[in-house]
Amino acid sequence: MEDVDKKYIELLLKRCMNFENTDTLFIAYDVAIHEFVMKLKAYAEKNKLKVYLKPSDIYQKKDILSHIKKEDLKKEEYFTSKDWDEYAKKGAAFLMLASEFPKVMDGIKPELISEANKIRLETKKVYREKQKNNELVWLIAVYPNKVWAQAMFPNLKEDKAYEKLYNLMMKATMCLEDNPIKCWNEQLKKQSKLMQKLNNLKIKSLHYTNSLGTDLYIGLSELAKWQSAGENDFKMIVNMPSYEVFTSPDYRKTNGIVYASKPLVYNSSLIDKFWLKFKDGKVIDYGANVGKDLLKGIIEGDEGSHYLGECALVDKNSPIAKLNFVFGETCLDENASCHIALGAGFPECIEGGEKMKTSELKKVGLNDSQNHVDFMIGTNDLKIEAETEKGNILIFKNGSFNID
Repeated sequence: MEDVDKKYIELLLKRCMNFENTDTLFIAYDVAIHEFVMKLKAYAEKNKLKVYLKPSDIYQKKDILSHIKKEDLKKEEYFTSKDWDEYAKKGAAFLMLASEFPKVMDGIKPELISEANKIRLETKKVYREKQKNNELVWLIAVYPNKVWAQAMFPNLKEDKAYEKLYNLMMKATMCLEDNPIKCWNEQLKKQSKLMQKLNNLKIKSLHYTNSLGTDLYIGLSELAKWQSAGENDFKMIVNMPSYEVFTSPDYRKTNGIVYASKPLVYNSSLIDKFWLKFKDGKVIDYGANVGKDLLKGIIEGDEGSHYLGECALVDKNSPIAKLNFVFGETCLDENASCHIALGAGFPECIEGGEKMKTSELKKVGLNDSQNHVDFMIGTNDLKIEAETEKGNILIFKNGSFNID
């Protein structure tokens, strides 16, 4: 694992992130992966970077939420993110290391989880604004922990379970290859070609159907652009891994029903077997076999949370899909399946969007929200028909791209 950790660290800091205009790295992580973060910190400091560590502790969070009243949450220092704004003003680069803790938050009231998340977002407004406008370097990546591993492989001993999850994760990031950076450069070129093909089609809308019952129409803005990881001369990758080609829809033009194809773990709580119904862009009905109240908290987070901010295409034969394993972590699972997201859209997915004000972006259909929650809708029989200037084209057939 030592050699693979080194490859992963080099991939994150040398390839995914860009330190041309900053000498400061902000690392947010859970204390369960402290040992890996210390390796990362040592590598960064060796390369002349100043490092600020922002640890969190899921068990401390659970303990606080077990005893606190909703009206007292804003007084609890644990849920504020003021130092994010402080370092955003300094122009720091931000590395967020996700690590899941399945079922740890079971028993905590969903409204407390939703409110705590809302406070966390509201107290880092400067960071979020700069992130939205591409004014800072940021990266979301994943690292395993033993609690997560044991939940995934309950029949294995702790060390064996961890080793298995670790290897699956590093295979997903191509860090078991001899040269992960070279592999990712090649992968990004493939995704860039797909992106160009989609942009050349001048797609007006997408119609999703599958055997789960999904029958969803998503309309795009006339200024919509498809994007892929590593664009802008391939300088940055903001999600590791990233096998998607994506755009932001016109938030006013989604109609129909969509069924999730994989479970969603949100703030270490499970939402499963769920569906959403849209009319004129807005969620008007929803249901879930597991976690309906938590789903309600996401949708009602703010007005923009009722609308879509992203639709992403991922081939059923992506490297992560081929693992045939559900990680229970969105950053990984979304790269095994087509997905959509409730909440904020991306200005870079609008022609000239980076130079537009929020009000201007909203006029052309880009959704604005504090939230952005992805969930998976891809299946082996997913069909997507695109309405284009030249007529309807089947761009996705049986879960795979049909535009080669």
